[in-house]
Amino acid sequence: MARIAGTDLPQKKRMEYALTYIFGIGLHTSRLILDATGISYDKRVHELTEDEVAAIRNEIQENYMVEGDLRKKVAMDIKALMALGSYRGLRHRRGLPCRGQKTKTNARTRKGKKKTVGAAAK
Repeated sequence: MARIAGTDLPQKKRMEYALTYIFGIGLHTSRLILDATGISYDKRVHELTEDEVAAIRNEIQENYMVEGDLRKKVAMDIKALMALGSYRGLRHRRGLPCRGQKTKTNARTRKGKKKTVGAAAK
């Protein structure tokens, strides 16, 4: 079993897609990592040798911010926006969308379950 950056990679997947299971690594970054280590995109996770796993692990540790460190950085960036009192920080604080979406009918992911107003119980 290949465990890289605290994430277990799925055994049957091709390497280019398996690396995307790590938080902070998308398809493009996955391909850059595989190019740097000289591993084929088509190779499956269970076919990797220990040396190849170590090479991928070293490449990620040296050149990329992933998993816990990245999550911490994102949280700190959001806290900084809130401390500044910027518009985006206020939207984060109120639990509303930050990127200009309308909120009259949508935005249920950010706002939570619908709270009906004005329907008085008889």
